Amino acid sequence: MAKFQDILGELKDKTASFDAKSYKDFLAVQITLKDLNEVFYMEIKDGELAIEPFEYNDRQANIIISSDDFVKMMNGKLNSLIAFTTGKLKIEGNVGKASELSKIFKR
Repeated sequence: MAKFQDILGELKDKTASFDAKSYKDFLAVQITLKDLNEVFYMEIKDGELAIEPFEYNDRQANIIISSDDFVKMMNGKLNSLIAFTTGKLKIEGNVGKASELSKIFKR
């Protein structure tokens, strides 16, 4: 099991090349790592991507997943649709907004 700060660091490294200016909508998704009892959020606003280790009260969606499965998903080793249909990933709120994260990871 990875440590929370290591996961955030890896996520920030992986998304560093993402062109948030090309994303025209607003996105605010919280990720809850259930096994670590930790949360963080990803927000795209005004052409900037923010990843912060805080709860986001006005989020559009909350993704609940284990840290190991999140790392696999982030690294392309676990398809988010398969994770959702097999119960490894749960989404509260706007499913469409939550699915937008896969576009960020693929870059």
